[in-house]
Amino acid sequence: MSQQGARPARQDDDWWGELYDGTTPDTGPVQAPDSLDDRFASARSAVTERPRPPEPSPSPPPEPSPPPEPERTGPPSPDHPVAPADLPDYVGSGPPTYDPEPTALPRADPDVLDGLVPDTVLDGARYGACTLRAVSQRGDSARYRGEPRRDALLTARFGAGDQALVLVAMATGARAVPGAHLAAAEACRGIARAVGRSHQRLAQDIRAARRGDLRSGLHRLADRALGGLRAGAATDAPAAGLRCLLLPADPDCRIRVFFGVGDGGLFRLRDGAWQDIEPRLTADTTAPGAPPGDDRTAPDPGSPRPGPPDPRPPREPFRFRASVARPGDVLVLCTAGLADPLREAEALRARLARRWSGGTPPGLAAFLADARVRVKGYADDRTAAAVWEA
Repeated sequence: MSQQGARPARQDDDWWGELYDGTTPDTGPVQAPDSLDDRFASARSAVTERPRPPEPSPSPPPEPSPPPEPERTGPPSPDHPVAPADLPDYVGSGPPTYDPEPTALPRADPDVLDGLVPDTVLDGARYGACTLRAVSQRGDSARYRGEPRRDALLTARFGAGDQALVLVAMATGARAVPGAHLAAAEACRGIARAVGRSHQRLAQDIRAARRGDLRSGLHRLADRALGGLRAGAATDAPAAGLRCLLLPADPDCRIRVFFGVGDGGLFRLRDGAWQDIEPRLTADTTAPGAPPGDDRTAPDPGSPRPGPPDPRPPREPFRFRASVARPGDVLVLCTAGLADPLREAEALRARLARRWSGGTPPGLAAFLADARVRVKGYADDRTAAAVWEA
């Protein structure tokens, strides 16, 4: 029997025998040998007792202080968030009647799917000393009625390096005319083809500040781009208005060129204040007090002398302006959908002035949120291009 008297002795029970063997030396720190009771208590403690948890500290350790913020060495951060969720999407005494988000899609023709246009388009770039943001979005009225966006937007770069030329073209199809959105898109493509084929000469004229040559040359290009639309229309009335910006990529060239036909707006935000610099039309088609070489709406040189009255409705006058940008300026070109509320709603001007001043261009998402701030009574399509000058 084993020492416990339960089963024959095995090798596994040798440790128990050694525990009670009087010849086994003591491994404790004292010189006196342990008694049988001491050894039994030590074995029971090793087999049955659990380690006791540590005593809780009387107070939690102090939290480490946050590290100091690193010193700013780059440009200041914008004074507006990326997504202004804290601001309403309208200005004025109350929200507009229409829903702020798209409601109905335009009706589609399965055989003319190329004519479909998205609700909103957004683009941006940075060349030379300027940063570009551009957006075109369907108006609240068209969203509610399921009508296509009549505004069109095209951004393109022709050439490379400092010799490149950036074109921003926007057009608005005539109201209540079938296929107006197609006419607007074709107007943008037509002027882009014309500018692209002549971009080297245009870039040279811009850098040399040859404003007279620019005005007459761009007048011909715009008339050619819109001429095809007039030829295919039932009347000689303009099928679309067209407004464009030319931005040289050369960082040493600060000349910005606007030209076009039709309604809209050209604004400049300088030192936190808005300036309406849209070329004004006068009886003699020349802006009074315009500096030499800045004839904004003068007819082309060599035009034929006036003949008998033309029974057809007059064509839209050509508008032109070449201006020199300053660091910190924001140049805004837009269709009538944004130009009208900018001119007439002080709250919208103040809000966009706060958002776009400071020299730091917003990101694409923030620019879209700013451009879609609504004003009651203005529900047309909105297309805008803004250029921040470094």
